[in-house]
Amino acid sequence: MKHPNTFQVIDQSVSKESFTLEYDEDLDMYATVPQPSLEDLPRYYESEDYISHTSSQRNLFERVYHMVRSYMLGSKLKLVSKHSRGKGQLLDIGCGTGDFLLTAKKAGWQVRGIEPNVQARELAKDKVEDVFEVEHLLSLKEQSFDVITLWHVLEHLPKLEEHLKILQRLVKPNGLLVIAVPNFKSYDAQHYKNHWAAFDVPRHLWHFSKASIQKLLGQYDFELFNTKPMWFDSFYVSMLSEKQKGSQLGFLKGAWTGMISNLKGLGSKEYSSHIYLLRPKTQNKPF
Repeated sequence: MKHPNTFQVIDQSVSKESFTLEYDEDLDMYATVPQPSLEDLPRYYESEDYISHTSSQRNLFERVYHMVRSYMLGSKLKLVSKHSRGKGQLLDIGCGTGDFLLTAKKAGWQVRGIEPNVQARELAKDKVEDVFEVEHLLSLKEQSFDVITLWHVLEHLPKLEEHLKILQRLVKPNGLLVIAVPNFKSYDAQHYKNHWAAFDVPRHLWHFSKASIQKLLGQYDFELFNTKPMWFDSFYVSMLSEKQKGSQLGFLKGAWTGMISNLKGLGSKEYSSHIYLLRPKTQNKPF
């Protein structure tokens, strides 16, 4: 499918500003332009509607989100455990309010979290002690983690190359890197176009495809060995897209579009979001 070289997306959540998405043909991904400065970026997260940084359940949409998230915590840990060598050191980058860390800790993992948002970090510290600011990554020893997870975080990271170098440095030779990101080639992305909520500019600085993850991480000596769909994301993103458009019966319309997206994905293998499982190239065989 031919992708436009550029198109405009509006920040519906906070600023109402317009941003450009620019296509990188070599990597098959989009970049948000202009990208806010490191000093300015936090203000784009200052919204009560930024749901991953809160534990609020003010309405049906938020209650459904937290119900699904509770289910997914166990599912994510099961996936990590299946492809890791026992319960070792786990680092969750962008850990939000710490629920995945707590789930892993209860299961016997030694956990550590990184979270830039102050409010979310404090909520996480109430659940798990070792939660730190982003700068903490620079102080960690080489090859110190059996598993590193980034659940819908890679798309948020400024200075992407620097962070990928850090991941390369911190994962053990036989370790596991788990990355979950939205997929702009999914049916729901094509359906909503620049109204697709998962573009979420400028908080999402990068917009990935399956090819871009494989190519980009390959440059840092990671090899992709498995890709899993995130079935619920198509419903959540579609409902949010309808909500931002101000649609009547948006909940139902979003649920319908989400279902169609998953059905289309059965054939195309392009889902709303994917989980990517990677290993350092010297130890890339799944167990």
